[in-house]
Amino acid sequence: MITIDNYLDSHYIHRSNWLRAAVLGANDGIISISSLAIGVSAASANREPIVLATVAGLVAGLLSMAAGEYVSVSSQTDTEKADIEREVKELAEMPEEELKILAQIYENRGLKKETAMQVAIELTEKDALSAHIRDELGINEISQANPIQAAIASGTAFTVGGVLPLLVVLFAPVKGMEYWLYGFTIIFLMLLGAIAAHTGGSNIKKAIIRITIWGTLAMGLSAFVGYLFGVNV
Repeated sequence: MITIDNYLDSHYIHRSNWLRAAVLGANDGIISISSLAIGVSAASANREPIVLATVAGLVAGLLSMAAGEYVSVSSQTDTEKADIEREVKELAEMPEEELKILAQIYENRGLKKETAMQVAIELTEKDALSAHIRDELGINEISQANPIQAAIASGTAFTVGGVLPLLVVLFAPVKGMEYWLYGFTIIFLMLLGAIAAHTGGSNIKKAIIRITIWGTLAMGLSAFVGYLFGVNV
């Protein structure tokens, strides 16, 4: 039996928060660690400095990604809480004005004036704050920020993404390693784009092209910097 909760959960938009953080983390892990390794390998004839730089970049990136995501999403959460507290105060001090605002919102969405007011009255009687949070502030379970979830998803995904180029650094031949890194990274990015598109229900081909182009640009610039400023170490 299909319930309304099961029906809503089947939509891809319900995955948007954690999927965005996970794709951002994995993409950043693959590209940043690969780009770092390519830049160092372009200036080094030995494996040790490449491995050291890659591991250091992986650890620093993991901590930075998780902390940055947590701080960023926490700021969004603080803003949402401030707006909700303001709404509570306004509902207590001027309920009639707030009712008119709610009715106006429904009217702007296409309801007749009388119908909009009736809907606003009924929703206000049931749960005025929830109605205003959802329809006036635009905050709902889908869009509401979750700092811990975003930080874990982003940090974990960065680690998984960053480990892939690290494996290439550990096992690929040192001579021409930048080409091995580039080739495998393109494959990793294509897989990430396909997985993300499939999970989010979007166009797989478009996602692969987008993520591959930006990854190629990042790695190409890193290799150029390595050749430009590097010396054999």
